[in-house]
Amino acid sequence: MIRNEGDRLRRVVVCTPDKEYFDVDDIVAHNMNEIADPNLTREQHDGLKSIFREAGCEVIDVPELGGHPNSAFVRDVSLVTPEGYVKVRMGLPTRRGEEEWMSQILESMGERCVGEITEPGTVEGGDVILAGPVAFVGHSCRTNEEGVGQLSAVLGDMGYEVRVVPVGDDFMHIGGIMSSIGPRRVLCCRELFPDGFFDGFDTVDIRYINPSSGNVICIGENEVIANAAESAETIRVLEEEGVTVHAINLSEFRKGAGGPSCLTLPLERR
Repeated sequence: MIRNEGDRLRRVVVCTPDKEYFDVDDIVAHNMNEIADPNLTREQHDGLKSIFREAGCEVIDVPELGGHPNSAFVRDVSLVTPEGYVKVRMGLPTRRGEEEWMSQILESMGERCVGEITEPGTVEGGDVILAGPVAFVGHSCRTNEEGVGQLSAVLGDMGYEVRVVPVGDDFMHIGGIMSSIGPRRVLCCRELFPDGFFDGFDTVDIRYINPSSGNVICIGENEVIANAAESAETIRVLEEEGVTVHAINLSEFRKGAGGPSCLTLPLERR
C-alpha cells in the first residue's frame, strides 16, 4: 500500500510497450507528439525496470490493453492508497476502459477497491501525490471539479489533508510540475504554486522549463529516477541538493507525452 510517495519503493506495476504504443491512428486524440521507435522504446523501458530491480523493487510487468496506445502509462489509471485502490475515471476519452483493465489486474493480486470516481467526475492518477498526512491534488484538464470533490471525500475519510491546486492545460497533470523525493520533501516548479501550498515540507525549487520539469519518480528518500533526455537542469539542481539521481534516456516516452512517473504505478512503499 502507499501512504507516502517519498517512502522506499518496494513493488510496482509497469507495462512494457509491445504493439499498441506504436499503433496510433490519431496522435492528437491519444495526446501523443509522434510515433516512437519500437526497438529503442523497449530498450529504454528495460533500462527503467533494471533500475527498479537493482533498487530492490519487485516489478510486475503486465501486457498492454488492446486498442489503447497509452496503456504503457500505468500511473494514470489507478490510485493505490493505504487502504486499497481507488478506481479512477480517465479524463482523456481515448483512455476510457483502462480503469477497468487495471482494476482487474489489481484485484487479481489481492488489492481491494476502496472507492470509485463516477461520471461526470474524472480523476487521473498523475494528478494525485500522497505525501504522508497530505494529499496534493491537481485540478487539471484530466481531473475535473467533480472528480476532485469525489476523490477528496475518499481521501479525507482516510485522514488525509487534501490540498488542491489548479493545473494549467499546458502541464496535463500535477505530476509534471512536482514530485515527492522523500517523506517530507518535494521537488516543485515553485512559481506555479500558491504561497503556503507546501507548508510542512522541504522543497527543492526548479524553474519551469517544460511540462515535465518536475516529473521524477522517487525510489527512496533522496533517490529518484529522472529523464536525462529532457531534465538536465532538474537533474543538476537535485544533485546539488544531495539527491541521488538515476538519469535514464526516456526520449521515446516523451513522444507519447510521458515521463518516468507516468510509466510506473506504485503498489507498495515502506
